[in-house]
Amino acid sequence: MAVLPEGNAQLAHIAIILDGNGRWAKARGLSRTEGHREGGKALHRLLDAFLAKEIRCVSLYAFSTENWKRPQTEVSFLWKLMAEFFDRHIEECREKGIRIVSSGDLTALPDVNRKILERCAERTALCTTLTANFCLNYGSQQEIARAAHRIVLDRLALMQSGHAQEAAAAVTTDEIESRLYTAGLPPVDLLIRPGGESRISNFLLWQLAYAELYFTDVFWPDFSNENLEEALTWFRSRQRRFGGLLSE
Repeated sequence: MAVLPEGNAQLAHIAIILDGNGRWAKARGLSRTEGHREGGKALHRLLDAFLAKEIRCVSLYAFSTENWKRPQTEVSFLWKLMAEFFDRHIEECREKGIRIVSSGDLTALPDVNRKILERCAERTALCTTLTANFCLNYGSQQEIARAAHRIVLDRLALMQSGHAQEAAAAVTTDEIESRLYTAGLPPVDLLIRPGGESRISNFLLWQLAYAELYFTDVFWPDFSNENLEEALTWFRSRQRRFGGLLSE
């Protein structure tokens, strides 16, 4: 298990909402695009920190389904920045054992970005040190609705093949989880949200069911190894009951 913590707070999967790039830039009299660029640098730094701390899985909320509402110039820059990030670091990720996967509806992405993600997934498929799950054009409500729709289609196929009893069986949590974008990844143990906001913003609603939620005022471009360690120290102090009681 990654990061042997104190008490009963075991850690396998961290999720991070990459928030505060624009406000970081505004506070310095810079453009929002400069804030996003600095956010990309912060992400590169933190990937090394995850490796050093032997964290095995991290999900990164980089572009939500709601982010399309931003000005077109900013959206276009974000996709350009993403392409540059992966082009620059894909071989480094492979050498360091970072497996790159993605969650979200990738069909709406620009062709160049979709192809880059496919190439990254192929190049790093055998890496086992860290799984970096980039959540792009991602919305958790949409993900759950997609999973439900796929279950309906599967049940209809059972009905049509003469398996009515199986088709009428109660839907299980395993059925839903197997149809989520994150199928195969462990449940989230710790959510970190920099940027001063205290909400989940349609991110991994199913996967966060028993996660500890950590909010900080530090903007993402300033989020450092020290800030990560503060979050992990806080996590280690938590007593995770999962609905039960602690043993005396």
